[in-house]
Amino acid sequence: MVLVAAVRDYINRILQDISGMKVLILDSSTVSSVSVVYSQSELLKKEVFLVELVDSIAMSKESMSHLKAVYFLRPTSENIQHMRRQLAKPRFGEYHLFFSNILKDTQLHMLADSDEHEVVQQLQEFYADFVALDPYHFTLNMAANHMYMLPAVVDPSGLQQFCDRIVDGMSAVFLALKRRPIIRYSRTSDIAKRIAHEASKLMYQQESGLFDFRRTEVSPLLLIIDRRDDPVTALLNQWTYQAMVHELIGIQDNKVNLKNVGKLPKDQQEVVLSSEQDAFFKANMYENFGDIGMNIKKMVDDFQQVAKSNQNIQTIEDMAKFVDNYPEYRKMQGNVSKHVTLVTEMSKIVEERKLMLVSQTEQELACNGGQGAAFEAVTNLLNNDNISDVDRLRLVMLYALRYEKESPVQLMQLFNKLASRSPKYKPGLVQFLLKQAGVDKRTGDLYGNRDLLNIARNMARGLKGVENVYTQHQPLLFQTMENITRGRLRDVDYPYVGNHFQQARPQEVVIFVVGGTTYEESRSVALQNSTNSGIRFILGGSSLLNSKRFLKDLEEAQRIARISTNML
Repeated sequence: MVLVAAVRDYINRILQDISGMKVLILDSSTVSSVSVVYSQSELLKKEVFLVELVDSIAMSKESMSHLKAVYFLRPTSENIQHMRRQLAKPRFGEYHLFFSNILKDTQLHMLADSDEHEVVQQLQEFYADFVALDPYHFTLNMAANHMYMLPAVVDPSGLQQFCDRIVDGMSAVFLALKRRPIIRYSRTSDIAKRIAHEASKLMYQQESGLFDFRRTEVSPLLLIIDRRDDPVTALLNQWTYQAMVHELIGIQDNKVNLKNVGKLPKDQQEVVLSSEQDAFFKANMYENFGDIGMNIKKMVDDFQQVAKSNQNIQTIEDMAKFVDNYPEYRKMQGNVSKHVTLVTEMSKIVEERKLMLVSQTEQELACNGGQGAAFEAVTNLLNNDNISDVDRLRLVMLYALRYEKESPVQLMQLFNKLASRSPKYKPGLVQFLLKQAGVDKRTGDLYGNRDLLNIARNMARGLKGVENVYTQHQPLLFQTMENITRGRLRDVDYPYVGNHFQQARPQEVVIFVVGGTTYEESRSVALQNSTNSGIRFILGGSSLLNSKRFLKDLEEAQRIARISTNML
């Protein structure tokens, strides 16, 4: 419950002490932070009758002096300007200002100077500057997520903004958890190193008083890693429920947009997928696709039993009972149709794109050696007319990441075949990926073939067999968590910042992925936390990836890198 509970607690504290009718005014970031932990009906119970965005409320002129305005905003210079203009001509009876991160002194003075009408009742900082998707998984929803792939010289101010936003988000997480961490980072990543040093400066120097919490025996660990250490996880098709919905349809702030799926009633065109609000989803979010089908069938059967008993209304008491239970019945009906729609749509996509065929080869490329067989399998799929362009591209990328050093000649053959079969992709995108995340650039043992221990573990796994060929891949993050748990995370690969070292094993670890996280990784974290190893892991990232978003970031970075090379 940790992250979701922390943000819910902040929203409760914002709303409960202000009595009467309220309007809640958010910005494009805080609207995501609030919406994933608080439903519309819960806001109504707190007497919030209107939710508006700060820039659209600025357009309106009508007076609403009967309402109390509750602002919850990021402390950006743009938002401060909005506030100054709105306080100069107040439309509401009272103003209660809450900011999701640390305000600068200059911003405080500006707001105080603007409150000439003395309508501001309070101003507080509540550190919810992140989106708590699940209890142990947060994201920062950063739009310019491709920035981490660009050298600093290309866009220095853009890169500084990117780093600042990540430092802000991570510091809010630790302020919400009331902890100050020891910081480590991935050695081969310049951007992870830069963010680690800037975060350390904020927490230990600039705002050291704010982070000076009661010391726990062992400080928590903040480990900052780079998406490019494991590009494979971001490229794979997924076969467990939550990850698969995001890969094939897309999840944004725990909502799934189904407008393009057949003719659905209006109230089902956008559905919520949240482990906090949906018991079936909570129980099945990490299950594989085959089991989901069985579990949904059972849910449909249960619902039919309830529906049947509701048809058997004979007395006044039966009628009264039905009316009492009707909201629950409607909720159950909505839930059943939501999950049936999602699984039906995903089954259709799997069939159309022949994903079972594609995924088998993907998993082989990610998990097992055997370059000759892999080359043959990828070549056959490239020649198969039923395979989509994007799946061809991902297969060549996965082959290239695995065998870039072993078979350059065959790799060139695959590049040429991809160019002729799927000409829509800019030439050089696979090469750009290798330049970004090739073997020489990565920290960690992505394929488990550098470290003797990993080689032995992979052999043991091969001998035992795999229960499901489609879910045999484990993200690099799994190995990283195992190394932390066993005290084996090497200082040479993941150096400490400053002179703050960790003597004992940490009990809390936040792993932040610059470049974004995947739902496969958040599943790994949830499963690791359920083993009761004595360490609680939290995963965060600059954005939430599926293969489509990862490729979009890669293409955008390649486009900008080309322009800047031509200009130099």
